[in-house]
Amino acid sequence: MPGTDDTDRTKQLAITLIDAYVRKDSDLLDRTVAEIGADSEAAVSELKVFGSFLSRRVQETGVVWKPADSREAVASTVADMLAPEVEFAVITAWEAYSLGEEEAAERFTNGDPAIYLHMLAAFSAAIGQAVYKPAELISTLRIATGTSE
Repeated sequence: MPGTDDTDRTKQLAITLIDAYVRKDSDLLDRTVAEIGADSEAAVSELKVFGSFLSRRVQETGVVWKPADSREAVASTVADMLAPEVEFAVITAWEAYSLGEEEAAERFTNGDPAIYLHMLAAFSAAIGQAVYKPAELISTLRIATGTSE
């Protein structure tokens, strides 16, 4: 099947981004964003799937998770991981995005796809840790996607 290797690679890179936030490993984060490069649209798509999957898991477990929780969680997840101007753009864009204001979120990204990568990976790391231990979160994502390390 054409593109399967690329799809698996994109899924692995998206999981690695989440893992970098879980571990608070800014070097891994920078390397992974660089490796994603021009494939950011595909990685953003994967991260949206992970965010939806993890949001459903939170609902299923009964953990209370409100939009304000998500904004706080993303802000604390990206804290000290990004350059201040990128951190501000991620937090501001996530706040708009989490309220369903996608046009406003798009403006806050200034057309930089890395902002979406960061905000969706940070959200997935934060919400995932509401129901999973760090190592369990990453292995669950790998199992759910059928990818290996």
